[in-house]
Amino acid sequence: RVLELTGCAASMVVSSRSYADFTPEATFDIKKVDLHRLEEGPPLTATLTREEGLKYYRTMQTIRRMELKADQLYKQKIIRGFCHLYDGQEACAVGIEGGITLSDHLITAYRAHGYTLTRGGTVREIMAELTGRRGGIAKGKGGSMHMYTKNFYGGNGIVGAQVPLGAGVALACKYLGNDQLCVSLYGDGAANQGQIFETYNMSSLWKLPIIFICENNQYGMGTSVERSSASTEYYKRGDYIPGLRVDGMDVLCVREATKFAADHCRSGKGPILMELQTYRYHGHSMSDPGVSYRTREEIQEVRSKSDPISMLKDRMLSNNMASIEELKEIDIAVRKEIEDAAQFATTDPEPPLDDLCSHIFATDQPFDVRGATPWTKLTSTS
Repeated sequence: RVLELTGCAASMVVSSRSYADFTPEATFDIKKVDLHRLEEGPPLTATLTREEGLKYYRTMQTIRRMELKADQLYKQKIIRGFCHLYDGQEACAVGIEGGITLSDHLITAYRAHGYTLTRGGTVREIMAELTGRRGGIAKGKGGSMHMYTKNFYGGNGIVGAQVPLGAGVALACKYLGNDQLCVSLYGDGAANQGQIFETYNMSSLWKLPIIFICENNQYGMGTSVERSSASTEYYKRGDYIPGLRVDGMDVLCVREATKFAADHCRSGKGPILMELQTYRYHGHSMSDPGVSYRTREEIQEVRSKSDPISMLKDRMLSNNMASIEELKEIDIAVRKEIEDAAQFATTDPEPPLDDLCSHIFATDQPFDVRGATPWTKLTSTS
């Protein structure tokens, strides 16, 4: 009984701690960025407010838990088809968003769940999309690779094809003169695609406000960067385009580099290229166990030494910017949100068959082709 009362008293002390007890802001040393065709780069320090830290922590933890739940649902055969998970790379998405605004534009490849969340999608909408349900962010028609929100142009399944699309968005920004930019992301596995180099050329000629970002997670589809690329210095691949190589496991490093790159674009200097050195914990996709071309020990070492969530957590705790109890409360709230979303994603109805032909045309004109006239008369039998 005495122990119970002592425990209650301790919890009351914790809950009674006011915001004034915590450090509202701290400055941290961050890793130096490697530069290409640049005389100056991002700063070597980054200032973090308590509010920003808690926000970054919650978002990264939400992405991590969402991806782990997706892994579980896939193994239960509730999620089907392609599914590329983002856990391990959370600092990239959260750091990039910290360096631009939601009025800027973003397009990425098929490892897109994290960006769908940071661009304004909800966990419930994302999970329901993964299970192909009507409440999904693309009404159950897109699945893992094709999710969209305002100023976010997806998840794209064709390797490297989103890069020229991003240049088109950047051209629109320049044409409209709205001081916006486009972030166009691709992986190390797509970095050797010819269309990427064609896009570098056009973007440089037209001085487009575009940040090319190579998320180098060390492995493509079953092979290491060393075996697939004659040059693994992806930040230099733009040749005449300035480049930055950044620690992609540190959210503050990514944020400061993105701010620097955004300022470069908005000042009319044209495109800039960033390589984020990161790591994926899962395999390339759910069909890849991820341990045939790398060791479990390697994955565990990255988790123990460079995990983006642990790094932020340690910084905040060691500088009295948050308490362990407070972060645990966030973890519990995130887990509940994920479980609620998973429940919705497994009970929400699938879209009816007659939805198959909707959203093809802006108007409701019939779809006449090869005897399917009109498709809209199809009805579900299930």
